[in-house]
Amino acid sequence: MKFVAHSVAATILVFAATAGVTATTPRDTLIRAAFLTHDKAAALTLVNQAYAETRAALAQAPNDGEARLQQALAIGYRGQLNRSLGDAKAAHAALLSLATANPRDPEAQVAIAGWHLTAVGDLGNFLARSVLGASRSAGLASLDQAVALGGNHAFFAGYAALIRIKLNSSDTAAALKLAQRAAGDAATTPIDRILQRAAIRLIPLLQAGDGAGASKLAAQLLPFGSLS
Repeated sequence: MKFVAHSVAATILVFAATAGVTATTPRDTLIRAAFLTHDKAAALTLVNQAYAETRAALAQAPNDGEARLQQALAIGYRGQLNRSLGDAKAAHAALLSLATANPRDPEAQVAIAGWHLTAVGDLGNFLARSVLGASRSAGLASLDQAVALGGNHAFFAGYAALIRIKLNSSDTAAALKLAQRAAGDAATTPIDRILQRAAIRLIPLLQAGDGAGASKLAAQLLPFGSLS
């Protein structure tokens, strides 16, 4: 079983533009781990590196919101890779603290959505709720809020399209609408470009009504989906 906490992050969340990017921040390091690494051990090394970087940053500036977000994501990714309940729960608590401090932060909302929905996808509705307290309805509510708060950044609609169709292969209409929105939204940041490209890849399958194919592709395009 896998235990996760994203961002949208994940949040994942929050991610890289190209394979040639040199990591210089915890965000960059997590990008490489989630999207540009194909080996679990290498991904975990990068996640641990990002966590160490955020600890150093927070030692200097305890209220650094960016460092707090990336640390929460790192803990969640570590939990996912190690199948750790403790890390999954710690990541969720950290993300809730960030969202409480700034309820209109779309990155915090998409990370919370990813935490709930990836847990549901990995464990099923019953186990996700009983083991972690995760729920599909809570995740979808945070996902919708992230899309609404994210303006015209392609990341949010693109991530929503991917996670929705991954969870429910029959949800082609909603996923298509989100993917088409992401394709036309602004792609001014690395994460926008990554999720915009992912959404564009989904569109032909969704238009053809191939929910199963779209769901399989989405799983490969989400964080750590390319791990062997």
